[in-house]
Amino acid sequence: MALRWYSNVIETTDVPRLARWWAEVLDWQVVFEAADEVVIIPKWAEELRPKLEFEQVPPGLVFVLVDHEKQTKNRIHMDLAPHTSDDRDAEIARLEALGAKRIDVGQGPEVTWAVLADIDGNEFCVLSSRER
Repeated sequence: MALRWYSNVIETTDVPRLARWWAEVLDWQVVFEAADEVVIIPKWAEELRPKLEFEQVPPGLVFVLVDHEKQTKNRIHMDLAPHTSDDRDAEIARLEALGAKRIDVGQGPEVTWAVLADIDGNEFCVLSSRER
């Protein structure tokens, strides 16, 4: 028996804004929207869901409303990776144009990833390009 990684929940004071930002970053779609919660999933997930076993269905991101701003470094973060056929620097520039900011969490200059923060200050990394 396997558990399904169903979703990651991200707290925010502006649910629609942050959810739409991440949907744009990942090229995902909004599948549920209420004043205090928005869910996004990969665009291809709905089409493939009937063909996949329960534990193979990809996770979504759920954005929920809280009344306080982010205050400390994330204890968990997302790592994003471009394909080797994509221009990693151009992808980072696209994220910055969307409002992401490069940040220093003590990673040092020799690392092969870039640390950024989303428009709410949540840290995430863009790794080196990957084939898989």
